[in-house]
Amino acid sequence: MKQFDITTDAEQLVTEVFAGLHSGGGRSSIPGGQTAANLALSDLQLRGYAKNRSQVLPIHSRGATVMSPYVRHNIISLSTLWDVAGKAPQFDRDKYRDELLWQEYARHLYARIGTKLFSNLRFEQTWDAPGDGWPEGMACVDFALDELHQDGWLVNQTRMWLASHWSVRNGKGWLHGQERMHQELIDGSRAANLLGWQWTVGSGNGKPYGFARWQVQKRAPELCGSCALKSACPIEKFPVDRELSPIATDPLLSFDPSPEITTGPRVPMQANKPDVVLLTIESLGDSDPAMAANPDLPVAFVFNEQALAKLQLSSKRIYFYLETLKDLATRRDLSVYLGDPVEFAKANKVAVTHAPVPSFEKFQSLAEVHPYPWLKLPHSGSVKSFSAWRGKLR
Repeated sequence: MKQFDITTDAEQLVTEVFAGLHSGGGRSSIPGGQTAANLALSDLQLRGYAKNRSQVLPIHSRGATVMSPYVRHNIISLSTLWDVAGKAPQFDRDKYRDELLWQEYARHLYARIGTKLFSNLRFEQTWDAPGDGWPEGMACVDFALDELHQDGWLVNQTRMWLASHWSVRNGKGWLHGQERMHQELIDGSRAANLLGWQWTVGSGNGKPYGFARWQVQKRAPELCGSCALKSACPIEKFPVDRELSPIATDPLLSFDPSPEITTGPRVPMQANKPDVVLLTIESLGDSDPAMAANPDLPVAFVFNEQALAKLQLSSKRIYFYLETLKDLATRRDLSVYLGDPVEFAKANKVAVTHAPVPSFEKFQSLAEVHPYPWLKLPHSGSVKSFSAWRGKLR
């Protein structure tokens, strides 16, 4: 376990502490931290969101809020944004809340089925075929990839373009495509990224999204005009409809026999008096329940060295975490380490917020566990589709 000074210049930390633990890629223009998140929240404007949320170009016409990096790490909670949306015009409010519920659906689904989300859920789609599904030369794809590589963030429309082009157009395994995207996205959660790819390529719903020139002309017309392939566009027409074969589904998609396990504790659970709050990547905001309940305790965060070595995330993601922690250190007594968070929890009496991800099960003998800040509590009914899941919400 190696401790380092979070107030050190981030570039120096990335170079020295995280050498060999990332794939490079620079630094996003989207800053990490509660202070940056609060500023983005204060500037949030939802009027016109429903109409413009899918706009790609020109950038100033986009309706996307760019709140997802802060949502992903619960720096800003879904509940907070749900309340803020209440002040928007009805159509914009309803559409934005739909998107918040989609994020919650992803979390519920992943909490229930875990790593099974890495495989085809309901329909047979190319899953593990090798190869690069993003060949260079198309202005629309190149533009989306440039933005992904530069900022680690994309509007939902170009995420769908890239996922569809990878698997529906080019027949490459979506598992590898989503991994490429996950490496870069500063809002990259397993729940949201895997769900988004499964629904775009059709393995989740049986209806592959067909990426075609029409969508580019509608959402970013200048790309077609400048494209070297504008007279021989490889996506001139929609791809031929291909009926996906249904596969045997996991019974957990229909019914959860243990929703209390999926949900985690509903009230704080204390086995011992904690001496430190341990933050996880799932909850890095000032309102983290464990941290808020223990305002006088020191706080710790442990970068998982083994996981970083395996995943080789973009440096943009590392910078975002470092910026978030450095900002937090201005308000709390914070120690930051590189090592194994599970081992840290074994060696200390930690208070932690439950995280609805498979890796949280590795933690044992925790001193105090606090409830996860759900927008809606998980239920035991079907999660086969968003509409089925939503229909069972209380």
